[in-house]
Amino acid sequence: MAHMPPAADTTASARAGARPQTERPASSAPVSSAPASSSAAAKYGVWLFAVAIAAATFNLRPVVTSLGPLLDQVRADLGMNPTLAGLLAAVPSLCFALFGFLAPAAARRIGPIAVITAGMAAITAGVVARSFAGGTAVFLLLTALALAGVAVSNVLLPVVIKRYFPDRVGPMIGLYSMALSAGTALAALVSVPLTNALGGDWRYGLGAWAALGALALVLWLVVLVVRRERGERAPGGAAHTRLPITRSRTAWALACFFGLQATGAYVVMGFLPKIFQDAGIDKGTSGALLAVTMVIGVPVSFVLPNLAARRGDQRLFVVVLASCGVAGYAGLALAPAGVPWLWCVLVGLSNCAFPLVLTMIGLRARTAGGVAQLSVFAQGVGYLISIPGPILIGRIYQVTGEWYWPLGFLALLLVPQMLFGLRAARARHIEDEAVLPVARANA
Repeated sequence: MAHMPPAADTTASARAGARPQTERPASSAPVSSAPASSSAAAKYGVWLFAVAIAAATFNLRPVVTSLGPLLDQVRADLGMNPTLAGLLAAVPSLCFALFGFLAPAAARRIGPIAVITAGMAAITAGVVARSFAGGTAVFLLLTALALAGVAVSNVLLPVVIKRYFPDRVGPMIGLYSMALSAGTALAALVSVPLTNALGGDWRYGLGAWAALGALALVLWLVVLVVRRERGERAPGGAAHTRLPITRSRTAWALACFFGLQATGAYVVMGFLPKIFQDAGIDKGTSGALLAVTMVIGVPVSFVLPNLAARRGDQRLFVVVLASCGVAGYAGLALAPAGVPWLWCVLVGLSNCAFPLVLTMIGLRARTAGGVAQLSVFAQGVGYLISIPGPILIGRIYQVTGEWYWPLGFLALLLVPQMLFGLRAARARHIEDEAVLPVARANA
């Protein structure tokens, strides 16, 4: 990724001393002598870029959440047991960890925009192809293809935001998070009605989501042509200094915080409709309840990054969101059919730890290169941490036949999640902690 000169702070923080110094791409500053037409074209180009980011983000979760309400139907057709269903819920984390680690190398070679464009193509192809799978293994492999596209986009979209919107990190992460929540909620809400409208076959209900992936792919192809971005290894590309990021305690805290919140999020997306169906709630309503957990994140995900970016640290948000999760899981365990809408609101608020941790990733590094390294590390290690969670939840449910113990386990995980979050939320920069040995010796 091209090295960029320092510029203004990323956020409009009231605490100037807590605001990180960041980088501005040379092409983002308007040239006063440029013709008016060039300025107008640049303005429209920025809007196009923002829309493309929102469209890509919208496609990052329907691969998973469109499946939850239809899971029983898919399991019956493909012959999955609960443990295999737990493995299916863990596939996203596995793919995000594996392909997330590979994303930066690809971005250095051809540029992050090209990699995200390829990611949209993988999502579209995987969603279409898995709808024709004849067995569990093929279904898992094609789901993994789509999730590979999700993984590289997960890692690189925050990097693109930091690079091309250096003065608007908070609002752009808010847009990213809002589009993510909207896509998650829409897929959960309409998967069952859409499947019914298409004849009741889950294959058509899942495959229809490829249309949104194709739309995002078209937008990113346009951005790719307009931006003409080069990788760092291309002639004229400049590389940034790599940090020994494993030396940073903040980076490790962010990775653990990310992994624990991802565990809860993917268990909820994979199993919440089943929890309600086991409590006697019909399939359509259970899908709508899953959508509630995602819809609540739409406004919160837009507001929370802006609020978090204005503070020197984000510890208050960490505690509030974890407390909501404990209350929501307790309600689901003790009385899932009692006030299910309330439990979904509380769990949905707890899952807003995702936009919070994305915001902290953007704030805990000074440069786009630092954000890229931190994003890869936190998400890669974090998703590795989250892999056993859904499998273990499926296994506990298979052994006990009830949701009390799995939900109690999720509530217990919120304690270390909060502790790691409190450490990661302090106003620190990884560049100050991940010091090269030579630099430390010369200090």
